Amino acid sequence: MWILPLLLLLTAIAMAIPLSRYMAWIMDGQYRAPRLLHWFEQALDSGAQDWKQYVIALLVFNAALFVFGFVVLSLQPIMPLNPLGRGMLAPSTIFNTVVSFMTNTNLQHYSGDQHFSNYSQLFFVITNMFLSAAVGLCALAAIIRALRGDSTVGNFFVDMWRVVVYMFVPAALLSGVLFIQQGMPMTYQSAHQVTTLEPAAMGSTDKGLAKPQTIIVGPVAAVIPIKMLGTNGGGFYGMNSAHPLENPTAVTNFVTTLDMMLFPFALVLMYGRMLKRLRHAVVIFSVMLTMMIGLIGWAIYWDTLQPNPGLTAHAVSRSYDIPSPGAPGGKQVITIPPVAALPVEQHLGNLEGKELRFGTSAGATFAAITTDVTCGAVNAEHDSLNPMAALSPLIGMWINCVFGGKGVGMINLLLFLIIGIFLAGQMVGRTPEYLGRKVGAREMKLAMVALLVHPIFILGPTGLFAASDWGTKAESNPGAHGFTQITYQFSSASANNGSAFDGLGTTYGFNNNPTPSPTAVQWDTSTGLVMMFSRYLPIVAPIAMAANLGRKKRTPETLGTMRDNTLTFGLLLLGTIAIIGALLFLPVAALGPLAEHLGPIPFGG
Repeated sequence: MWILPLLLLLTAIAMAIPLSRYMAWIMDGQYRAPRLLHWFEQALDSGAQDWKQYVIALLVFNAALFVFGFVVLSLQPIMPLNPLGRGMLAPSTIFNTVVSFMTNTNLQHYSGDQHFSNYSQLFFVITNMFLSAAVGLCALAAIIRALRGDSTVGNFFVDMWRVVVYMFVPAALLSGVLFIQQGMPMTYQSAHQVTTLEPAAMGSTDKGLAKPQTIIVGPVAAVIPIKMLGTNGGGFYGMNSAHPLENPTAVTNFVTTLDMMLFPFALVLMYGRMLKRLRHAVVIFSVMLTMMIGLIGWAIYWDTLQPNPGLTAHAVSRSYDIPSPGAPGGKQVITIPPVAALPVEQHLGNLEGKELRFGTSAGATFAAITTDVTCGAVNAEHDSLNPMAALSPLIGMWINCVFGGKGVGMINLLLFLIIGIFLAGQMVGRTPEYLGRKVGAREMKLAMVALLVHPIFILGPTGLFAASDWGTKAESNPGAHGFTQITYQFSSASANNGSAFDGLGTTYGFNNNPTPSPTAVQWDTSTGLVMMFSRYLPIVAPIAMAANLGRKKRTPETLGTMRDNTLTFGLLLLGTIAIIGALLFLPVAALGPLAEHLGPIPFGG
């Protein structure tokens, strides 16, 4: 049970150390590229850029990616590699999907195997997975150069080339070859018609003939490596990594989980290598690792080691008083009768929505890690997690800096770091400093702007949808669980994660669908806007903050200088994250998972 997460963590740490050295070598331009690749790199190099030019290039590139994606998906019905005749998605779904993949979120209000042709999988999905994944890493590289005090922060297009060609492509090729060997499909065919072992298992035709089973296939082994390495998370199949063709064996489950951990782990150490402050990076790494271990342990304890409360006995009748103006005394008594247990053996914990072929703890482990590294892939049904276990992926998305995605997680942690240093400086009456430079009002304002974007775009839309038909018509469960479904969706969108509590009705489907989810357009539009603003504001503001801080003169260290490579600094950083995270999100946690756990049957008592 504990062997799987332990092996994953140890392997990821061991591989992150040499990978971080390689990444720093690449991003600092110390390599010598082959002649052809060097020619392409020179063609992309438009010259050194200051932080404003870098940000403009980043935003223009993403705007072009949006236009490209919208055109590709709109043309799906008339393009090749579409023998199943997939039509055009609803315009609102195209908007949501394009923004989702452009922002490295991969929130899917559609099912890939039902709504996408192989043309869309190849030219839209894979393209965006490589390019959007590189944007955050490029932004972190620019921040590092700014903090070093470099006169320029590099060139965005050269950085993109370096990340995609020298990092993602080789790693994806290695993983892809292994996945094919393990049985993952890699073909331009779209489907196979097969005869089932049990006659007429798929039903019979009007003539009494057994219907064949249609198995959707495609270039799955080309999509999945970058889906995981780029912490994208969008599945080829609607069931994502729980599908037997997207995740065929325990080996692919281990490797795909490891893939989504590699670059987020290595980037923290790359930060220290490029700044020449590796011990400082080790402290940050340790803080992130501590949080990840805690969240994995929490998920396993509350899900794998606990039974499903909905299946257990509730032998005692209980009564609750609820406010009711028409009842005597203004309160109405609700009596819950005893409930017998269902005849289900639960010594292996909560098995609802789990793929047992990966092991009993694989679902809970994956759920914690995929949200810690903002991947969003799933190999179990998050909507079926025990209420307290559901707090693990929610917390990972709320604080959004437990390693996080490629670059963005480290950027988010820098915001907490700057705020923690500022608060510590105020408590001892000393001007706060980071990397030998004084942290002033401008840096604090930019840090707070970037930090507060996240809770604003989670809590605001959650409140609006929970209080209106837009949310209540979409949720599949009433009360606290339905509220959690809404909260999770906006948390996932704002954190650029992409996973979901799948009971929420957000799918419109094809444009000619006569029965879409009643509020699908509202969900498409709102989550699309949340993903967009929550992606770019927390990238632009920290780059500006780093550039402003990097221009300042270094101050010599004294006995009163707070060292950033000590246990004390690590505890300060961990405490800052915990306190700010609790202040921002504890109320919404109390209304959702905590209320569901402590509330009436089936989860109370």
